[in-house]
Amino acid sequence: MDAADVLDRSSLTFPLVCEERQQYEEVEAVDCDHQTKTTSVLKTCFNGLNALSGVGMLSVPYALSSGGWLSLILLFVIAVAAFYSGLLIQRCMDEDSTIRTYPDIGEHAFGKKGKIVLSIFMNTELYLVATAFLILEGDNLHNLFPEMKLQVAGLTISGKKCFTILGGLIVLPTVWFDSLSLLSYISASGVFSSVIIIGSILWTAVFDGIGFHQEGSVPLNWSGIPTAVSLYAFCYCAHPVFPTLYKSMKNKRQFPNVLLVCFILCTLGYASMAVLGYLMFGSTVESQITLNLPTEELSSKIAIWTTLINPLSKYALMVTPILNTAENWFPSHCKKSRSFRLFLSTSLVLIEISDAKC
Repeated sequence: MDAADVLDRSSLTFPLVCEERQQYEEVEAVDCDHQTKTTSVLKTCFNGLNALSGVGMLSVPYALSSGGWLSLILLFVIAVAAFYSGLLIQRCMDEDSTIRTYPDIGEHAFGKKGKIVLSIFMNTELYLVATAFLILEGDNLHNLFPEMKLQVAGLTISGKKCFTILGGLIVLPTVWFDSLSLLSYISASGVFSSVIIIGSILWTAVFDGIGFHQEGSVPLNWSGIPTAVSLYAFCYCAHPVFPTLYKSMKNKRQFPNVLLVCFILCTLGYASMAVLGYLMFGSTVESQITLNLPTEELSSKIAIWTTLINPLSKYALMVTPILNTAENWFPSHCKKSRSFRLFLSTSLVLIEISDAKC
Protein backbone atom coordinates (compact mmCIF):
# COMPACT_ATOMS: atom_id res chain seq x y z
CA MET A 1 0.00 0.00 0.00
CA ASP A 2 1.54 3.29 -1.08
CA ALA A 3 1.32 6.71 0.60
CA ALA A 4 -1.37 7.96 -1.82
CA ASP A 5 -3.76 5.14 -0.79
CA VAL A 6 -3.21 5.91 2.87
CA LEU A 7 -3.98 9.61 2.31
CA ASP A 8 -7.10 8.79 0.30
CA ARG A 9 -8.45 6.47 2.99
CA SER A 10 -7.68 8.90 5.79
CA SER A 11 -9.37 11.72 3.87
CA LEU A 12 -12.53 9.59 3.53
CA THR A 13 -12.53 8.24 7.07
CA PHE A 14 -11.78 11.38 9.06
CA PRO A 15 -14.91 13.36 8.10
CA LEU A 16 -17.07 10.33 8.87
CA VAL A 17 -15.52 10.01 12.33
CA CYS A 18 -16.00 13.73 12.99
CA GLU A 19 -19.59 13.58 11.81
CA GLU A 20 -20.27 10.58 14.02
CA ARG A 21 -18.79 12.35 17.05
CA GLN A 22 -20.82 15.47 16.29
CA GLN A 23 -24.03 13.46 16.13
CA TYR A 24 -23.15 11.78 19.41
CA GLU A 25 -22.55 15.14 21.05
CA GLU A 26 -25.88 16.45 19.75
CA VAL A 27 -27.66 13.41 21.20
CA GLU A 28 -25.93 14.05 24.52
CA ALA A 29 -26.93 17.71 24.42
CA VAL A 30 -30.63 16.95 24.16
CA ASP A 31 -30.69 13.78 26.24
CA CYS A 32 -32.24 15.68 29.14
CA ASP A 33 -35.09 16.89 26.96
CA HIS A 34 -37.86 14.44 27.90
CA GLN A 35 -40.61 16.13 25.91
CA THR A 36 -39.14 15.84 22.42
CA LYS A 37 -41.58 14.76 19.68
CA THR A 38 -43.93 12.62 21.74
CA THR A 39 -47.21 14.54 21.76
CA SER A 40 -50.00 14.49 19.17
CA VAL A 41 -51.93 17.54 18.02
CA LEU A 42 -54.99 16.65 20.12
CA LYS A 43 -52.95 16.14 23.28
CA THR A 44 -51.09 19.41 22.70
CA CYS A 45 -54.48 21.12 22.38
CA PHE A 46 -55.45 19.79 25.80
CA ASN A 47 -52.16 20.97 27.30
CA GLY A 48 -52.54 24.38 25.66
CA LEU A 49 -56.14 24.79 26.76
CA ASN A 50 -55.23 23.78 30.30
CA ALA A 51 -52.35 26.26 30.37
CA LEU A 52 -54.53 29.14 29.13
CA SER A 53 -57.81 28.42 30.91
CA GLY A 54 -58.29 28.07 34.63
CA VAL A 55 -58.55 30.20 37.75
CA GLY A 56 -58.69 33.42 35.71
CA MET A 57 -62.14 32.39 34.54
CA LEU A 58 -63.55 33.05 38.01
CA SER A 59 -62.33 36.68 37.99
CA VAL A 60 -63.37 37.90 34.53
CA PRO A 61 -66.90 38.86 35.68
CA TYR A 62 -65.30 41.14 38.28
CA ALA A 63 -63.01 42.55 35.58
CA LEU A 64 -66.02 43.33 33.40
CA SER A 65 -67.80 44.89 36.37
CA SER A 66 -64.77 47.09 37.09
CA GLY A 67 -64.24 48.33 33.53
CA GLY A 68 -67.76 48.32 32.14
CA TRP A 69 -69.21 46.64 29.05
CA LEU A 70 -66.82 48.27 26.61
CA SER A 71 -63.82 46.91 28.53
CA LEU A 72 -64.71 43.54 27.04
CA ILE A 73 -63.06 44.81 23.85
CA LEU A 74 -59.77 44.81 25.75
CA LEU A 75 -60.15 41.09 26.41
CA PHE A 76 -60.19 40.40 22.66
CA VAL A 77 -57.31 42.82 22.02
CA ILE A 78 -55.16 41.12 24.66
CA ALA A 79 -56.12 37.70 23.26
CA VAL A 80 -55.03 38.68 19.74
CA ALA A 81 -51.75 40.15 21.02
CA ALA A 82 -51.04 37.05 23.11
CA PHE A 83 -51.82 34.77 20.15
CA TYR A 84 -49.50 36.72 17.85
CA SER A 85 -46.68 36.69 20.39
CA GLY A 86 -47.12 32.91 20.64
CA LEU A 87 -46.57 32.69 16.87
CA LEU A 88 -43.44 34.83 17.26
CA ILE A 89 -42.10 32.34 19.79
CA GLN A 90 -42.54 29.57 17.23
CA ARG A 91 -40.78 31.62 14.54
CA CYS A 92 -37.83 32.23 16.85
CA MET A 93 -37.52 28.50 17.56
CA ASP A 94 -37.81 27.63 13.86
CA GLU A 95 -35.16 30.19 12.95
CA ASP A 96 -32.53 28.66 15.24
CA SER A 97 -32.65 25.04 16.38
CA THR A 98 -30.60 25.87 19.49
CA ILE A 99 -33.55 27.82 20.91
CA ARG A 100 -35.38 25.35 23.11
CA THR A 101 -36.65 27.46 26.00
CA TYR A 102 -38.05 30.92 26.62
CA PRO A 103 -34.74 32.18 28.14
CA ASP A 104 -32.93 31.03 24.98
CA ILE A 105 -34.92 33.66 23.10
CA GLY A 106 -33.72 36.22 25.62
CA GLU A 107 -30.12 35.14 24.98
CA HIS A 108 -30.46 35.65 21.23
CA ALA A 109 -32.08 39.05 21.76
CA PHE A 110 -29.95 40.45 24.61
CA GLY A 111 -27.00 38.07 25.06
CA LYS A 112 -26.02 36.01 28.10
CA LYS A 113 -27.19 38.64 30.55
CA GLY A 114 -30.59 38.71 28.88
CA LYS A 115 -30.90 34.95 29.25
CA ILE A 116 -29.99 35.08 32.93
CA VAL A 117 -32.40 37.92 33.70
CA LEU A 118 -35.25 36.34 31.73
CA SER A 119 -34.61 32.94 33.29
CA ILE A 120 -34.74 34.43 36.79
CA PHE A 121 -38.00 36.29 36.15
CA MET A 122 -39.65 33.41 34.29
CA ASN A 123 -38.82 30.72 36.84
CA THR A 124 -39.69 33.01 39.74
CA GLU A 125 -43.07 33.74 38.18
CA LEU A 126 -43.81 30.08 37.54
CA TYR A 127 -42.66 29.14 41.04
CA LEU A 128 -44.93 31.76 42.63
CA VAL A 129 -47.88 30.73 40.44
CA ALA A 130 -47.44 27.07 41.40
CA THR A 131 -47.16 28.03 45.08
CA ALA A 132 -50.31 30.13 44.75
CA PHE A 133 -52.13 27.05 43.44
CA LEU A 134 -51.31 25.19 46.66
CA ILE A 135 -52.37 28.17 48.77
CA LEU A 136 -55.61 28.39 46.80
CA GLU A 137 -56.32 24.72 47.42
CA GLY A 138 -55.64 25.11 51.13
CA ASP A 139 -57.87 28.18 51.44
CA ASN A 140 -60.78 26.73 49.48
CA LEU A 141 -60.77 23.41 51.30
CA HIS A 142 -60.43 25.18 54.63
CA ASN A 143 -63.51 27.27 53.81
CA LEU A 144 -65.43 24.08 53.07
CA PHE A 145 -64.18 22.31 56.20
CA PRO A 146 -63.36 25.04 58.75
CA GLU A 147 -63.27 22.67 61.70
CA MET A 148 -60.57 20.46 60.25
CA LYS A 149 -57.46 19.96 62.44
CA LEU A 150 -54.79 17.30 62.67
CA GLN A 151 -52.68 16.21 65.62
CA VAL A 152 -49.41 14.39 64.97
CA ALA A 153 -47.03 13.45 67.79
CA GLY A 154 -48.59 16.02 70.10
CA LEU A 155 -48.43 18.80 67.51
CA THR A 156 -51.61 20.46 66.24
CA ILE A 157 -51.66 21.30 62.53
CA SER A 158 -54.29 23.79 61.42
CA GLY A 159 -56.80 22.86 58.77
CA LYS A 160 -55.40 25.26 56.20
CA LYS A 161 -51.91 23.76 56.52
CA CYS A 162 -53.33 20.24 56.38
CA PHE A 163 -55.15 20.96 53.14
CA THR A 164 -52.10 22.68 51.66
CA ILE A 165 -50.02 19.60 52.39
CA LEU A 166 -52.78 17.41 50.97
CA GLY A 167 -52.86 19.45 47.76
CA GLY A 168 -49.09 19.10 47.39
CA LEU A 169 -49.26 15.35 47.89
CA ILE A 170 -52.02 15.08 45.27
CA VAL A 171 -50.04 16.95 42.61
CA LEU A 172 -46.75 15.22 43.44
CA PRO A 173 -47.31 12.19 41.14
CA THR A 174 -48.21 14.49 38.23
CA VAL A 175 -44.79 16.18 38.28
CA TRP A 176 -43.12 12.79 37.96
CA PHE A 177 -44.39 12.47 34.39
CA ASP A 178 -41.51 13.10 31.99
CA SER A 179 -43.76 13.27 28.94
CA LEU A 180 -46.31 15.92 28.01
CA SER A 181 -48.16 13.18 26.17
CA LEU A 182 -48.98 11.56 29.52
CA LEU A 183 -49.58 14.92 31.16
CA SER A 184 -52.25 15.72 28.56
CA TYR A 185 -54.66 13.37 30.36
CA ILE A 186 -54.31 15.51 33.49
CA SER A 187 -54.78 18.60 31.32
CA ALA A 188 -57.97 17.11 29.87
CA SER A 189 -59.46 16.96 33.36
CA GLY A 190 -58.67 20.65 33.82
CA VAL A 191 -60.31 21.54 30.51
CA PHE A 192 -63.45 19.57 31.31
CA SER A 193 -63.60 21.13 34.78
CA SER A 194 -63.67 24.59 33.17
CA VAL A 195 -66.61 23.50 31.01
CA ILE A 196 -68.39 22.13 34.08
CA ILE A 197 -67.88 25.40 35.96
CA ILE A 198 -69.46 27.44 33.14
CA GLY A 199 -72.33 24.96 32.84
CA SER A 200 -72.97 24.91 36.59
CA ILE A 201 -73.08 28.70 36.85
CA LEU A 202 -75.37 28.89 33.83
CA TRP A 203 -77.65 26.33 35.46
CA THR A 204 -77.66 28.38 38.67
CA ALA A 205 -78.78 31.46 36.74
CA VAL A 206 -81.46 29.77 34.64
CA PHE A 207 -82.97 27.16 36.96
CA ASP A 208 -82.06 28.21 40.52
CA GLY A 209 -83.78 31.58 40.54
CA ILE A 210 -80.93 34.08 40.15
CA GLY A 211 -81.67 35.05 36.55
CA PHE A 212 -80.10 37.77 34.38
CA HIS A 213 -81.55 40.95 35.84
CA GLN A 214 -78.41 43.08 36.18
CA GLU A 215 -77.53 45.30 33.23
CA GLY A 216 -74.62 47.30 34.62
CA SER A 217 -74.47 51.00 35.34
CA VAL A 218 -72.04 52.53 32.82
CA PRO A 219 -70.67 51.26 29.51
CA LEU A 220 -67.12 52.30 30.42
CA ASN A 221 -65.57 52.97 33.83
CA TRP A 222 -62.15 54.59 33.34
CA SER A 223 -61.12 54.19 36.97
CA GLY A 224 -61.63 50.44 36.72
CA ILE A 225 -59.75 49.93 33.45
CA PRO A 226 -56.38 49.12 35.15
CA THR A 227 -58.08 46.38 37.19
CA ALA A 228 -59.85 45.02 34.12
CA VAL A 229 -56.70 45.02 31.97
CA SER A 230 -54.61 43.27 34.64
CA LEU A 231 -57.21 40.54 35.15
CA TYR A 232 -57.70 40.06 31.41
CA ALA A 233 -53.93 39.83 30.90
CA PHE A 234 -53.68 37.28 33.72
CA CYS A 235 -55.88 34.96 31.64
CA TYR A 236 -53.18 34.73 28.93
CA CYS A 237 -49.97 34.35 30.94
CA ALA A 238 -48.98 30.88 29.68
CA HIS A 239 -46.21 32.00 27.29
CA PRO A 240 -43.34 30.46 29.30
CA VAL A 241 -44.97 27.07 28.66
CA PHE A 242 -45.34 27.52 24.89
CA PRO A 243 -41.74 26.49 23.98
CA THR A 244 -42.18 23.30 26.01
CA LEU A 245 -45.45 22.53 24.21
CA TYR A 246 -43.94 23.28 20.81
CA LYS A 247 -40.87 21.08 21.12
CA SER A 248 -42.99 18.20 22.46
CA MET A 249 -45.09 17.96 19.28
CA LYS A 250 -44.68 15.24 16.70
CA ASN A 251 -45.90 17.53 13.92
CA LYS A 252 -44.59 20.98 14.75
CA ARG A 253 -46.14 22.52 11.63
CA GLN A 254 -49.53 22.19 13.33
CA PHE A 255 -48.51 24.40 16.26
CA PRO A 256 -50.11 27.59 14.83
CA ASN A 257 -53.38 25.70 14.40
CA VAL A 258 -53.12 24.41 17.97
CA LEU A 259 -52.57 27.95 19.24
CA LEU A 260 -55.51 29.25 17.20
CA VAL A 261 -57.88 26.61 18.56
CA CYS A 262 -56.70 27.15 22.14
CA PHE A 263 -57.01 30.93 22.01
CA ILE A 264 -60.42 30.89 20.31
CA LEU A 265 -61.93 28.40 22.75
CA CYS A 266 -60.40 30.03 25.83
CA THR A 267 -61.42 33.53 24.75
CA LEU A 268 -64.98 32.38 24.10
CA GLY A 269 -65.00 30.76 27.53
CA TYR A 270 -63.67 33.87 29.25
CA ALA A 271 -66.08 36.19 27.43
CA SER A 272 -69.04 33.91 28.16
CA MET A 273 -68.18 33.73 31.85
CA ALA A 274 -67.66 37.51 32.05
CA VAL A 275 -71.02 38.31 30.44
CA LEU A 276 -72.79 35.55 32.37
CA GLY A 277 -71.48 36.65 35.76
CA TYR A 278 -72.03 40.34 35.10
CA LEU A 279 -75.64 39.80 34.02
CA MET A 280 -76.24 37.67 37.12
CA PHE A 281 -74.75 39.93 39.80
CA GLY A 282 -73.90 43.26 38.15
CA SER A 283 -71.69 45.59 40.19
CA THR A 284 -72.09 43.36 43.27
CA VAL A 285 -70.06 40.53 41.73
CA GLU A 286 -67.16 39.41 43.93
CA SER A 287 -63.53 39.02 42.91
CA GLN A 288 -64.35 35.32 42.38
CA ILE A 289 -67.83 34.61 41.11
CA THR A 290 -68.09 31.47 43.24
CA LEU A 291 -68.30 33.74 46.30
CA ASN A 292 -71.66 35.05 44.98
CA LEU A 293 -73.20 31.64 44.43
CA PRO A 294 -75.87 30.35 46.86
CA THR A 295 -74.12 27.53 48.69
CA GLU A 296 -77.34 25.59 49.35
CA GLU A 297 -77.90 24.86 45.64
CA LEU A 298 -76.47 21.68 44.12
CA SER A 299 -75.25 23.45 40.98
CA SER A 300 -73.35 25.95 43.13
CA LYS A 301 -71.74 23.16 45.12
CA ILE A 302 -70.66 21.47 41.88
CA ALA A 303 -69.11 24.72 40.62
CA ILE A 304 -67.30 25.35 43.92
CA TRP A 305 -65.98 21.81 44.17
CA THR A 306 -64.92 21.77 40.51
CA THR A 307 -62.80 24.89 41.04
CA LEU A 308 -60.57 22.70 43.22
CA ILE A 309 -59.59 20.60 40.19
CA ASN A 310 -58.31 23.45 38.02
CA PRO A 311 -55.22 24.46 40.04
CA LEU A 312 -54.24 20.83 40.56
CA SER A 313 -54.47 20.04 36.85
CA LYS A 314 -52.33 23.06 35.90
CA TYR A 315 -49.61 22.56 38.50
CA ALA A 316 -47.39 20.14 36.59
CA LEU A 317 -47.52 22.23 33.40
CA MET A 318 -46.36 25.33 35.30
CA VAL A 319 -43.39 23.64 36.97
CA THR A 320 -42.19 21.71 33.89
CA PRO A 321 -40.08 24.65 32.57
CA ILE A 322 -38.56 25.02 36.06
CA LEU A 323 -37.59 21.36 36.13
CA ASN A 324 -36.11 21.57 32.62
CA THR A 325 -34.00 24.55 33.68
CA ALA A 326 -32.81 22.71 36.78
CA GLU A 327 -31.91 19.64 34.74
CA ASN A 328 -29.82 21.74 32.38
CA TRP A 329 -27.72 22.79 35.36
CA PHE A 330 -26.79 19.14 35.95
CA PRO A 331 -26.74 17.49 32.50
CA SER A 332 -24.40 14.68 33.55
CA HIS A 333 -26.76 13.59 36.33
CA CYS A 334 -29.98 13.62 34.35
CA LYS A 335 -28.34 11.53 31.61
CA LYS A 336 -27.42 8.81 34.06
CA SER A 337 -30.80 8.06 35.59
CA ARG A 338 -34.42 9.08 35.44
CA SER A 339 -34.38 9.05 39.23
CA PHE A 340 -32.59 12.40 39.18
CA ARG A 341 -35.67 14.06 37.67
CA LEU A 342 -37.82 12.38 40.32
CA PHE A 343 -35.52 13.81 42.97
CA LEU A 344 -35.72 17.31 41.49
CA SER A 345 -39.49 17.28 41.05
CA THR A 346 -40.14 15.88 44.52
CA SER A 347 -37.79 18.41 46.11
CA LEU A 348 -39.50 21.27 44.26
CA VAL A 349 -42.97 20.24 45.45
CA LEU A 350 -41.78 19.84 49.05
CA ILE A 351 -40.18 23.30 48.98
CA GLU A 352 -43.35 24.83 47.58
CA ILE A 353 -45.46 23.09 50.23
CA SER A 354 -43.26 24.60 52.95
CA ASP A 355 -43.53 28.06 51.35
CA ALA A 356 -47.29 27.76 50.91
CA LYS A 357 -47.76 26.84 54.59
CA CYS A 358 -45.92 30.00 55.64
